[in-house]
Amino acid sequence: MEIIWFHPSQDATLWIKGLQQRLPQARVRRWQPGDSAPADYALVRSPPIDMLSGRENLRGVFALGAGVDEILAQLKRHPDMLSDAVPLFRLEDTGMARQMQEYATHRVLDWFRRFDDYRLQQQQPCWQPLTGYKRETFTVGILGAGVLGQRVAESLKYWGFPLRVWSRSPKQLEGITSFAGRESLNDFLHGTQVLINLLPSTAETHNLINRDFLQQLPQGAFFLNLARGAQVVEDDLLAALNSGQLKAAALDVFQVEPLPEGHPLWSHPRVTITPHNAAVTLPEEAMDYIAHAITQREAGEMPRGCVDRQRGY
Repeated sequence: MEIIWFHPSQDATLWIKGLQQRLPQARVRRWQPGDSAPADYALVRSPPIDMLSGRENLRGVFALGAGVDEILAQLKRHPDMLSDAVPLFRLEDTGMARQMQEYATHRVLDWFRRFDDYRLQQQQPCWQPLTGYKRETFTVGILGAGVLGQRVAESLKYWGFPLRVWSRSPKQLEGITSFAGRESLNDFLHGTQVLINLLPSTAETHNLINRDFLQQLPQGAFFLNLARGAQVVEDDLLAALNSGQLKAAALDVFQVEPLPEGHPLWSHPRVTITPHNAAVTLPEEAMDYIAHAITQREAGEMPRGCVDRQRGY
């Protein structure tokens, strides 16, 4: 079994050694320009076009990240890069869900306990206890009820907040109110005090979170974006923050990354910024999943995480 690997920034030696330990029957090599030798599987992040082109016999391509929007965008520009017959797999969890849980729980509790307001008071300086929010009305709504969205919802159950999720298709989640379909989106947004975006990146979600969308939230709501920057119209987000429609936002992703110097989001007093690291690929967990998936594939089974290219996830 031949496996080719390419990642523009991670350590090839770590991956090759780890995969060969898990799949001793395989030969794993880092792909180099000009390498057209046979391969059964490809593990990629931002792959060069000629890495995958013409490889009709691939039994699977694994995108080394939670999202596949990058490689799907490449396929849109270069449809011959990868045959439709070759299954594309994404890393559904592999340690990323726990990181998302940590990030989301931290932000929700920070806002609920008004620690953001106390940080602003400290700058004045001002010593003034503030009235807290009521837990029973501090409703947290999660856009996206896939693996990551469900895990984030589960982590917030402990804290007793009313929880709701919205997804394209119906989900049955114990103790969580579910909304499904575009026609239910406004009902989902009404009453959502904290909105967490974990939607997949698709044509339907591009610029979804705009002025009209944000106006459906209660005045003074909070917004946490853990998905993709392309889903948010940043000028509309700033307008919502400046008008008080949104009280605060925590943003891990942006339309342009890195966020350009001088962008108004950098200096906004109600915005918290992190550099697209809410959840990163953990090699050991990712290799466990990939090795298991390849073993399933070799046994004639279809592993979880297979991407529907039309839907985009």
